[in-house]
Amino acid sequence: MALSQAEGAADRRRRRSGALSVRLMRLLIRSLIALAILGGLGWAALRPAASYLKERNRPRYREAAVARRTVSMVVNSTGEVKPVLSVSVGSFVSGPIIKLHVEFNDRVKKDQLLAEIDPRIYVAAVQRDKASLATRIADVERTKALLQQATNDENRSIALRKENPDFISQAEIDRFHFNRLSLKAQLDVADAAVEQAQATLENSEANVDYTKITSPVDGIVINRKIDPGQTLAAQFQTPELFIIAPDMDKKMYIFASVDEADIGFIREAQERRRPVHFTVAAYPDDLFTGEVEQIRFSSTVTSNVVTYPVVVAAPNADLKLLPGMTADLSFEIEEKPNVLCVPNAALRFYPEPRQVRTEDRKLLDGTETPDEEDQELSAKQKAEAGEKRNRRHVWVQEGEFLRAIEITTGLSDNRYTEIVKGDLEEGQKLVTGLQTAADAS
Repeated sequence: MALSQAEGAADRRRRRSGALSVRLMRLLIRSLIALAILGGLGWAALRPAASYLKERNRPRYREAAVARRTVSMVVNSTGEVKPVLSVSVGSFVSGPIIKLHVEFNDRVKKDQLLAEIDPRIYVAAVQRDKASLATRIADVERTKALLQQATNDENRSIALRKENPDFISQAEIDRFHFNRLSLKAQLDVADAAVEQAQATLENSEANVDYTKITSPVDGIVINRKIDPGQTLAAQFQTPELFIIAPDMDKKMYIFASVDEADIGFIREAQERRRPVHFTVAAYPDDLFTGEVEQIRFSSTVTSNVVTYPVVVAAPNADLKLLPGMTADLSFEIEEKPNVLCVPNAALRFYPEPRQVRTEDRKLLDGTETPDEEDQELSAKQKAEAGEKRNRRHVWVQEGEFLRAIEITTGLSDNRYTEIVKGDLEEGQKLVTGLQTAADAS
C-alpha cells in the first residue's frame, strides 16, 4: 500500500515536470518566432533606410553641357592714352610775357601767334647794331679813299722815276708802295667789320622776331605753362610755354605694357591685323577699337617682371580719348567661330579619389606619368612639355562614380575652351563641381 502511494507521487511529479517542459518549449518557440518576426520586420525596414541614407549622402554634382560657340583668345593689359605727337613750344629769348593769344584746348594753325614777350630791349639792340653797321660802312668808304690816294701817289712816283731817276729815290717809291698795301689790308679789315656788324644786326632782328611765339604746327593746345606778366629766363634752359598736339582728332596712341610671355601673341595679332578693343573710365559703356601699330624693343624690368611697350593706334574723331586717360585693353589674338567647346569650370574640376572609378584613380595620384618635378629639363624637353600641356581630362558621371575623358584643348577665353580632340559630343554633360546647399535648394 505504501509502495503504491510512493509510485503515484513519483508519477505525478513526472507528469508535472513534463508539463513544465512542454510549456517552456512552447514559450521558447513563441519567443523565437517573435524574434524572427521582429528581425524580419527590422531587416525589411533597414533596407529602405540604408538606401535612403546612401542616396542622401551620395555626392551631387553641378554639370554643364558641351556646346558649339565662338571662342576668342585675348591678352589683357592697361595703357595710357597719349597724342600721336606732342610738340613743345619754348622761348629762345628772355623777358616778361606781355600778351597771350591762346588758351587751353584752342585749335591753332601753323605760324599762328601764341604769345608775345616784351621786345623793347631787343628793339633797342637792333637800333644799336644798325648804328654800328653804318659806322663800319663809313669806315670802309674812308679806307677806300685813302687807298685811292695812296695808289695815285705810288703811280706818280713810278712815273717820275721813269722820267728821271734823280727826281725820286727808291726809298720814297717803296714807302708809297707799302703804304698802298697797308691801306688795302685796312680796307679788307673794314669790309670784314661790315659783315660782322651786319650779322650782329641780323641776330638782333631775329631776337625781336623770337619775342613773338608762334605755333610750329597745326593742332590743339593741350597745355599752357605761362601766364601774362611771367618773366622768362632762357639763358640756361629753354622754357616750355605750350604743348600742342597735332591731329589729335584723327588718331590717338595708347601705350600699353605687355608681359614678355605675351609678346609673341601680340606680334601674331599685329601680323594678322587683329583688332584691339578697349574701354576708358570716362565712357564705360563705349567700346573703342584700334590696332597694334608698334611693338617697341626697349624693355622695362619691374620687380623681376619684363614688359615691353606696345603702341595701339585708335581713331578719335569725336575727341572722347583725351591725353592721360587709362585704357583697359584686350588684344584679340585669334577667333574661331562655331567650334566644340567645354566650360573652363569642367577643366578646373578635380575630384577626390573615392568619387572616381578604380580605373581612373591613377590620374589623381600621379602614377600615370613619371615624376619629373625634381628633374631639371632641357630646353627641348620644356618645349615638348609645352606641347603636352594641352592634354587635359574632364569628368562625366557614370553610375555612382566619375569617369575621366581625355581631351586636347585649343583656343581658350575666360569662359570656354576649344576641343581639338576628344571623345565628346555636343550636349554631353560634364561635371563642373559639387552642388552646395544653395544649389540644391
